Amino acid sequence: QVQLVESGGGLVQSGGSLRLSCAASGSFFRIYDMAWYRQAPGKQRELVAGIARDSTTNYADSVKGRFTISRDNDKKTVYLQMNSLKSEDTAVYYCNAHVPRTIVAIAGDYWGQGTQVTVSS
Repeated sequence: QVQLVESGGGLVQSGGSLRLSCAASGSFFRIYDMAWYRQAPGKQRELVAGIARDSTTNYADSVKGRFTISRDNDKKTVYLQMNSLKSEDTAVYYCNAHVPRTIVAIAGDYWGQGTQVTVSS
């Protein structure tokens, strides 16, 4: 099993910044594909940003140029730097780890408990 613990959420004014962190357990972090998702009230969970094991990144159009995803394999942590926050960024943010089938014992998708981000206008 892989455990994910998020931190860094909170209340911020529109235009402000926050950095989310997600610490993972296990010995194979370097080969996990990591991502941040978010879910606003009454809406479906959506992909915000992803970073593959080779550090290739992808972003939702709504956050391109404002958010940056990064990873520190030595610390087994993935980050989401969020700048120029808008009220529509308000949501619960979830960390996701995808473990490839090459690690048979723990292959699959794992989720953190979520961290609330609230942007006041």
